[in-house]
Amino acid sequence: MAVIYSTHPLHPRAADMLSAGGDLRIASALDAATLIRDSRDADVIIVRAPLPLEIFAGDHCIHAAIRHGAGLDMIPVEAATRAGVLVANVPGVNARSVAEHVIFASLALLRRFRAMDADLRACGWLAGRDHANLTHELAGRTIGIIGMGAVGREVARIAHGGFGMSVVGNSRSGKGFPDFVRPASMVELVAQSDLVVLACPLTQETTGLMNRQRIAAMKPGAILVNVSRGPVIDDDALIEALREGRIAGAALDVFSTQPLPLDHPYFGFDNVIVTPHMAGITEESMMRMGIGAAEEALRVLAGQLPVNLRNPEVVPAYRCRFQS
Repeated sequence: MAVIYSTHPLHPRAADMLSAGGDLRIASALDAATLIRDSRDADVIIVRAPLPLEIFAGDHCIHAAIRHGAGLDMIPVEAATRAGVLVANVPGVNARSVAEHVIFASLALLRRFRAMDADLRACGWLAGRDHANLTHELAGRTIGIIGMGAVGREVARIAHGGFGMSVVGNSRSGKGFPDFVRPASMVELVAQSDLVVLACPLTQETTGLMNRQRIAAMKPGAILVNVSRGPVIDDDALIEALREGRIAGAALDVFSTQPLPLDHPYFGFDNVIVTPHMAGITEESMMRMGIGAAEEALRVLAGQLPVNLRNPEVVPAYRCRFQS
């Protein structure tokens, strides 16, 4: 019986699908030694945690590593390709969840929700209500979205269609812009936007993308929202800007160090919303991601290639290794 190894428990519908097609095993821990040891006889691995390089070396016989979601930074794709292992993902299925989180966090900052709620509870009705005069609407503002993939496009659609916002966007490929999104350079986008949303993948080019210079170029009343990956932001530069009041706030769902240490400076700002890398996690999105990953796993076990194969150059080596 084929062995399907998952770093995390899966949605019940996905688990049922995989259990019907093989022996589904869930990682007992996420440290490198455990993942390497417990995946040794796996045919397919479903990924929601960073994989060590050693999984794709030695006597492992993994046919495919399938990302439970879109971002591939948890999979050492080059090592997998060298080993003749297919890499696949499930793109776009949590875009709505992430986009709704962007809007929710932006509204919470503009309406001073954290400070209002704290003062209402601690000091009473009038203290909480006093914040209202300093709050703002989304309508009529400009949102700048860096990364026009599934998440970026969904944020743009909701912002424009639901809130009447002007939308500017930036994409490495220069493609993927809906008609209502105005393409802009990074310089233009940062300078013109009331909300700057990071929705790009983590690559060498995007690491440190929001550096000291770009953060300094943001409007004084602007908000920075990161649903990309933590290293896209220069943390020291953002903390400095927040301390000096040079931007209005930030909503951060991802961090360079995860879990985020409880003594991290981000926890000390009333105008920073911190969430534990959960923008894309809802019951609905977990079902969609789980089913999508399960479908890809079952395709591989049936001798087919994944629909969302991300390293197509591996196919000759894969077929030589597993199908000859």
